[in-house]
Amino acid sequence: MAQAHWGCCPWLVLLCALGAWGHPKSVDLKAEDVRNCLISPPYLPVTVVNTTAQLTALRQQMHIQNLFAYIIPETDAHMSEYIGTRDKRRAWMTGFTGSAGTAVVTMGKAGLWTDSRYWTQAERQMDCNWELHKEVDTASIVVWLLTEVPAGKRVGFDPFLFSIGSWESYNMALMNSNIKLVSITPNLVDQAWGSEKPLVLSQPIYVLQEAFTGNTWQKKVSDIRSQMQKHPKAPTAVLLSALDETAWLFNLRGSDIPYNPFFYSYTLLTDSSIRLFVNRSCLNSETLKYLNSSCTGSMCVQVEDYSQVRHNVQAYASGNVKIWIGTSYTTYGLYEVIPKEKLIEDTYSPVMVTKAVKNSKEQALLRASHVRDAVAVIRYLVWLEKNVPKGTVDEFSGAELLNKFRGKEQFSSGPSFETISASGLNAALAHYSPTKELHRKLSSDEMYLLDSGGQYWDGTTDITRTVHWGTPSAFQKEAYTRVLIGNIDLSRLVFPANTSGRMMEVFARRALWDVGLNYGHGTGHGIGNFLCVHEWPVGFQYNNIPMAKGMFTSIEPGYYQDGEFGIRLEDVALVVEAKTKYPGSYLTFEVVSLVPYDRNLIDVSLLSPEQLQYLNHYYQTIREKVGPELQQRQLLEEFEWLQQHTEPLSAKAPHTAPLASLLAVSSLAILGCRV
Repeated sequence: MAQAHWGCCPWLVLLCALGAWGHPKSVDLKAEDVRNCLISPPYLPVTVVNTTAQLTALRQQMHIQNLFAYIIPETDAHMSEYIGTRDKRRAWMTGFTGSAGTAVVTMGKAGLWTDSRYWTQAERQMDCNWELHKEVDTASIVVWLLTEVPAGKRVGFDPFLFSIGSWESYNMALMNSNIKLVSITPNLVDQAWGSEKPLVLSQPIYVLQEAFTGNTWQKKVSDIRSQMQKHPKAPTAVLLSALDETAWLFNLRGSDIPYNPFFYSYTLLTDSSIRLFVNRSCLNSETLKYLNSSCTGSMCVQVEDYSQVRHNVQAYASGNVKIWIGTSYTTYGLYEVIPKEKLIEDTYSPVMVTKAVKNSKEQALLRASHVRDAVAVIRYLVWLEKNVPKGTVDEFSGAELLNKFRGKEQFSSGPSFETISASGLNAALAHYSPTKELHRKLSSDEMYLLDSGGQYWDGTTDITRTVHWGTPSAFQKEAYTRVLIGNIDLSRLVFPANTSGRMMEVFARRALWDVGLNYGHGTGHGIGNFLCVHEWPVGFQYNNIPMAKGMFTSIEPGYYQDGEFGIRLEDVALVVEAKTKYPGSYLTFEVVSLVPYDRNLIDVSLLSPEQLQYLNHYYQTIREKVGPELQQRQLLEEFEWLQQHTEPLSAKAPHTAPLASLLAVSSLAILGCRV
């Protein structure tokens, strides 16, 4: 997730951030580098981290390994979107805590490559040991290496932190140079970190109750083995590296990774055995019994030590075998020990593709989680309408309150990602998230973008709503309505089965393109059943698999006016069969997110009759599914808000006044005052 960008006078902004003068405010993100390393002593913000000791320790390890340079990506051994504290090696080495970026250390220099979301943050956190490179591609890192590394020297990397694709990119770029790319284990940053590195906590791995799973793990294993038997290349094993693959396969969950209910693990599933590589101390006797770990048959899980996966895979690969992998999540650390003639490579493993299609039980579970999630979001929106005009709400405190509302919902297991709670110009940063130190107050005069989600035992949620409690400008209303049109047009689209999402995402952009507007992020992503909030391989990008019945995807067009405001409207939708005039295999989407859009921002005159009909039908669905839940819990104020905000829209319908105003009018009427 992106962070805020700060600019203008460095010390003034910094003092505000530290609380010297009231609440911090966001300013121009196009800032100069706030560091000045050319004077003596250098000028540095007080927020920088002194990394001299870290670099000295790492270079000692590099010297032992005869390396001139070492590459440090921001990832873990499973290519996870979110990583645990123990895997934040780049952050420890550089002081920079942003979620994206690659560090490279030579014997004399150190550089960090990251994208524009993090430039200012990196400048405020890194000392003068580091050069900031405002690029992210491998090619720019290679150009720097070719300049800084003498001929004949070696560049090292941890193969467990390189995807196969990353290794191929570096290897191809350096192949014709006189510089050698070297796979080194164990990790040299870990060696330098030493005893200060966070310990691996033995968090319990637990069984997800049968009520929240689509099938037993035995049924899932049998299904994958059946796919192996039908495969034309006759694989004898499937190697699973992504954490959600093993969690899904065995119906197990854990808490090793922020926002995701996962545990560090690998699986080697063969035609006659099952090997689970995990920290055994995290499995209690009940879980071991559940896995049939005490037997040795083909449906018994052999629990192996997590650290032994490379050795075991290498030993298995020495036989007459064929190992099926998904290259997107398999690291070079495992790839390099399997002879290439014994590999069967697909972009995604059969487990990744299989879990993307939810069966009827899983669909029902996800639908149910979205009803309860809607209750939490509606409670928050009602609370905001009453409290934002008082000037007492900020981005961070608001996000915390929403987390509390979600936490009160049945089967809640925390947020599914860091809440994007962005007011005014901060919302123009598509993935900005506030912190306790850096945030803005919410105002009735500005737009507010809320992108949030929850983890529940029966599903994962992700929803974005943008609201304005005051008087939006004509341009803001038009932009919002065109984003809404894009959401509607894609949601109601009918398309042939097996159509690529990439071919249809233009429908989400067309209304914006018509007037010269656009957005710079993806249009949607898959979502899991108490798994990843961004679940591959479903979505609308070029490397997503074709849409199929039973898949869930987000639909999230947006628009961002730099330095002013941002708009995004995101719903989760299920791919279902479409009813067409003529027979055929056609699909469409059923939206399962159930929170109304902001009527204050909708210009109804821009909607076609078909779009208006769709919107009113959606509002009726919200009433039918969420209304009874609110009434049952005696959330009567929220129920009244829902009724008002789902009134059918027409070309002449006035917008609904904010709830706070309605309550004030009602109170004055009761007191006998004229309004």
